[in-house]
Parts: sequence; structure tokens; C-alpha cells
Amino acid sequence: MAAAVSDMPGGPRVNQLNIADPVTRIAADQHWVHWFLMVICAVIFVLVFGVMFYSVWKHRKSKGFKPATFHESTSVEIAWTIVPFIIVIGMALPATRMVVEQKDTSNSDITIKATGYQWKWGYDYLKGEGEGISFLATLSTPREQIDDRQFPDARSKREANPTYLMEVDNALVVPVNKKIRIVTTANDVIHAWMIPAFGVKQDAIPGFLRDTWFKAEKVGVYRGQCAELCGKDHAFMPIVVEVKSEEDYRAWVEGKKKEMLAKQDDPNKEWQQAELQARGEKVYASNCAACHQASGKGVPGNFPALEGSKLVLGPQEGQIEILLKGKAGTAMASFKQLSDVELAAVMTYTRNAFGNKAEDGIVQPKEVLAARK
Repeated sequence: MAAAVSDMPGGPRVNQLNIADPVTRIAADQHWVHWFLMVICAVIFVLVFGVMFYSVWKHRKSKGFKPATFHESTSVEIAWTIVPFIIVIGMALPATRMVVEQKDTSNSDITIKATGYQWKWGYDYLKGEGEGISFLATLSTPREQIDDRQFPDARSKREANPTYLMEVDNALVVPVNKKIRIVTTANDVIHAWMIPAFGVKQDAIPGFLRDTWFKAEKVGVYRGQCAELCGKDHAFMPIVVEVKSEEDYRAWVEGKKKEMLAKQDDPNKEWQQAELQARGEKVYASNCAACHQASGKGVPGNFPALEGSKLVLGPQEGQIEILLKGKAGTAMASFKQLSDVELAAVMTYTRNAFGNKAEDGIVQPKEVLAARK
């Protein structure tokens, strides 16, 4: 059975002992510094303990040696001050150069804002080719795999799906050999954007803008995860970056903009209930089911049930407000990043699903649009 487990494309390898293979100069430098320091530490360990054990063995009492009577030695004092100083400086110089290089986000070709949400990533292309593109990247591993309804154990999951818990519906796409600046922030709690193969990890903090950069030197798909404990579904917040050739990236940009234009909804359109419910079910599965469960029963003591909820069955204004603004002091974050149609659809769905029968069961997008103003 173990032979059936394979390396994850763009992710960790079976029995991997070293850090991820580098595909950027930053990551390559980190590899070099890592092994440089490991060698220095190993040499110091061998020398210090070698001298110590040799001295203990060679000058043991059973051979008639008597302990020295001197209390201090100027030569020794100077030596064990100067030698560690030289070693520390020797280690600090290449490490400092690397850290300074990592923080230089100037002259980037493309700037992308990565916003952490519980529990997904939002990407906005702010500058460079692709400017104006924005989308959400959500875990795409089927929920039945995660909940053990289809697969009996973790091994079965891993063998059936080699990218289990490390796959998304919309990967971040960038061109090869271009400097990409990533500006990070968060909508709710602290997250962290990390891709090991790029040597990049940057916290995403609500109310703050932090930045980092990378320049991928190899076409491929590379995977990472949120590296800051951010709540219940922290483990379900993967990051996938697809590095394309310049020609393929240009084609992706053109196609993505056409796709966004085609999906652009008119919030003033009058929608039918069946249309809103069908779309709302998909929005709910991607954004709400993690906390409130697919059944709408929630998690007692942590996440309220939507089944029979007074908020869901009450006036539309209350449900619209909590989706747009969230609720302070709870895990309920704002979902204003979703479109008016998506919010109206998910509200219509919850007001008519789980046995709910709200009096005003249809929420039109124009009502959400009016509440935003």
C-alpha cells in the first residue's frame, strides 16, 4: 500500500527530508545559508566535543594526572572571545545580505494583493499585465473526502487524491522570470501567505499591508498553505501558484478578463427564486458550509445553526447586515467581498433550505446593493 503513495505535484515528496526544492533565487539562497550554517554547527560540535572527550580520556585520574591549579589564562580568554566573534560575523554577513534582498520589493513587474479570509484567499491584480483581475481561491477537495463519508481513512484519501487538501478552484497565475510583488492583508484574523518552493512566507494582518516578492525561474505548479493558526479550518486554506510562460500567461489574462466580463451580473435584474437558490447552494458550499455545516445545523457552542434561525427567518435587512459587516467578537466575518448576486443567492438559499420557509424567501441583488451604500 505504501508504494501507491506518490509525491504531491508542486508539494512535498514522499519521505522528504530536505526543505522544498528551490525555484527562486530567494529560496536557493535560503538553501545555501541553511547548509552553510549546518556545516559550521557540525564542525563546531565535532571540534568542541572531540577536544572535551579527548581531554577527559587522555587526562583521566586513573592514569595519574592531577588537575591543573591555574585559575585563568589571558590567552584562552582572548581566544574564546575572538573566535566566536569571527564565527558569528561569518554567519551574519551572508544571512543579512539575503534578508535585505528578500525585503526589496521595488521594481516589480506585477503587483498582486493577497487577502486572507476565513478560510480562503482573495487575489487582486493591482499593477502590471493582468491589472483588474480579481478572484477568490477556495479549497476544492470534496467535502465528503474531508468528512470521511466517502473514504474510510486518511490513507485512502491520500491515495485517491494526491493533492488532497492542497488544491483550489482558482490558482494564482503568474508569468515565469518576472518579479511578482505580493501585498498581503486580511479580512478577519491573522493569516500567512507561504510557498516553500519560493522561499516566501509573509503574515497577512487585518488593517495592515505587508509585502514580499518572488521571481519563479521554472514553469510549473507550486503549493503552500496558510502558515498562521487562523481558526477552525486553518488546515483547509491552501495556496496554489501556477507559473506559466509569458505567452501562456498572456493568453490566461485575456481569457480571465473575458470570463470575468461574462460572469458580471446586473444587480438590478429581477431574478427567479429557482435561479437564486441554485446559485446560492454553490456559494453556501464554498463559503458557509465549513462552519454552519452542509446540513445547516452548525456546530453547537461554536457556530450557530441556520436551520430554524431567527436571523435567517427574520427580516432580510438583518441577514444582509451581518453578511456585509460580520459580527464583532465572533467568528462571523464580513462577506462583502462576494458580489451582490452571490450574497442575494446565498440568502435566498438559506431562507428556503434546511426546512426553512421564510415569508420573504427571495432576496434580490438590488436590495444588497442598496444596503452597501
